[in-house]
Amino acid sequence: MRLLRQLEFALASATVAEIDGSGRNNDERNVDLEERARELLRANGAGRIAMEIRVEWNPRLKTCAGRADYRSGLISLNPQLAEHPVEIDRTLRHELAHILAQFRAGRRRILPHGTEWQQACRDLRISGEKRCHNLPFPVKRRAHRYLYRCPNCQHDFPRVQRIKRAVACLACCRAHNGGEFDARFRLRLVSM
Repeated sequence: MRLLRQLEFALASATVAEIDGSGRNNDERNVDLEERARELLRANGAGRIAMEIRVEWNPRLKTCAGRADYRSGLISLNPQLAEHPVEIDRTLRHELAHILAQFRAGRRRILPHGTEWQQACRDLRISGEKRCHNLPFPVKRRAHRYLYRCPNCQHDFPRVQRIKRAVACLACCRAHNGGEFDARFRLRLVSM
């Protein structure tokens, strides 16, 4: 059985350097972390999705430590974690908790850091996990180029990018329409 496991590992690491179906090079994938993630998922009864999980270093992540995408079975980690090696395993488990919680919930929609996620954290042995990290990742502030205003409460909403879809003031929608979108409170561009 050990030889079969070694063969699986050899085949998995051989495919990492190849190009995936999207045409992108997979140099950012991390076979060791993928195997660790698979072991943790199998130990928690999620063997069905264990083989689908991929772990990659994503240089586009700037301030967040990681991101989990259940639908694509992808966990993205910030390359800046390499400067904090102790945090790599904790961040991997944090993101795996998102995957595990959604797997257990099935098609039911759950809160990103709700009770299901907290239970998954306990099962992955990171009980008491916080929603956000406190790692010293440098934050690059971008100037707000667009200013939107609510026509009802006159609250300003500065934005870096132009809003491309209908967006309304949440406070006004909650106060006057039960939290549902209402075109009366749609944000209007004031200045560029």
